[in-house]
Amino acid sequence: MQDIRLTTVTLGALDPVSLARFYARLLNWELGPSGDGTWVAVRNPEGGIGIACQLEKQHARPVWPGKAGDQQMQVHLEIQVPDLQAGLRHALQCGARMAPTQPQADVRVCIDPAGHPFCLWVES
Repeated sequence: MQDIRLTTVTLGALDPVSLARFYARLLNWELGPSGDGTWVAVRNPEGGIGIACQLEKQHARPVWPGKAGDQQMQVHLEIQVPDLQAGLRHALQCGARMAPTQPQADVRVCIDPAGHPFCLWVES
């Protein structure tokens, strides 16, 4: 089939509006209307794939790195930054926390306010 394209990655959260605000600040993207607050888009002003945050009343924060029996990560975002330390400072100021496990020297794994891991990385 032609003309198929991925438009949005949706993350579940107990508070989708707050999570959407976090990603809008982090990425300097546009926050879409929240309507009844159960689904909020975060739009990339340059086009391309966006992020949405959706209410999941039974949301369980993923554990990273995963272990048997823990809530597993279903997806994580890869976010390119021009400077790793500056990108990390910005993410922390937006409300992320740095994951206790950092498996690579040139990547910083962070956790968003709803518990989803994401990676900051610099092109080498």
